[in-house]
Amino acid sequence: MTGTIIVTGANGSLAIPAVRHLLASYPDYTVVLTVRKTEDTDLNTKRLRETVAEFPKAQTSIRQLDLADLAAVHNFANTIAAEVADKKLPPLTSIVCNAYYWNLAYDPEFTADGIEKSIHVNHIAHVALVLRLLGSFGPEGGRIVLFTSDGHFPGKNGLEKYPPAIPDDLDSLLKASPDSDKQGRGFFRYANSKLAILMWGYALNRHLEKDEALRNITAIILDPGSLVDSRALRTNTPQFLHYVQRFVLQPLRPLLRLKDPSMRTAADAGVDVVALAANKAYPGERGYLKLLKREPSSPDSLDEDKQQRLWVKSAEWARITKEDTALAGGI
Repeated sequence: MTGTIIVTGANGSLAIPAVRHLLASYPDYTVVLTVRKTEDTDLNTKRLRETVAEFPKAQTSIRQLDLADLAAVHNFANTIAAEVADKKLPPLTSIVCNAYYWNLAYDPEFTADGIEKSIHVNHIAHVALVLRLLGSFGPEGGRIVLFTSDGHFPGKNGLEKYPPAIPDDLDSLLKASPDSDKQGRGFFRYANSKLAILMWGYALNRHLEKDEALRNITAIILDPGSLVDSRALRTNTPQFLHYVQRFVLQPLRPLLRLKDPSMRTAADAGVDVVALAANKAYPGERGYLKLLKREPSSPDSLDEDKQQRLWVKSAEWARITKEDTALAGGI
């Protein structure tokens, strides 16, 4: 299968090696790579552009997309849909929702719409992007790759101080207040966003399966593992995490991995992501994976009533109406 693959946050630690692997292994795909800053003054974007330049025959474009700006997400999706309709791009075969945000070191940040940034970038913006673009997939379908983490599962992540939970008042997920425990509360917001992604992904799959025209599109919600070389550990984090990464996680990774196989590099995870995006791993299947293995997600994540409530609320937050998506029956 060929077509267009979209990767958000394409200059990230996982994304750059994934892009290299994708272009080397599946050269027939057209690849749209989104970044917040397209200029080479952003050193990560420069690395991405250098990676793409290794494949001069690749059909690749780097495009600006700030996932903290919901209007920009809708405009970007409209542009992609128009390019597919005009045959400037092949039909979509995958959307890889890789971009993320967390803040473990400072007071909460908010979008221009007043929404806490972790839930907006990680979840709401990708909801808008995916639902807007379902109608741009070909009749043979394709794959949505969403990203969760072990943070969604209470007691599984060492940074957890407050167990993740989707509250009855779903709108409270959009809010945050300054707190002296910036790391603990910041990780709590991040973990809740990852739980929301997982639960929404389960609901997305149910709605896709019910739709005759869209049932060949499948969603995988992936926990890619603990990426010991990710710059996430050095971004919006307290200084001690920088030291832990430099002096413990990276040099001791081979030993740590003997006890915990999820301790891996971003490049390792990138190979898995590409296999999923190209529908080579678990072809036509749906659901949650930890690394590339079937494992149960947290008990809370399996609450179908709460999944459905979150599904409805997420469309509202993302400003998606029946007119905005091919999955109108699910809205």
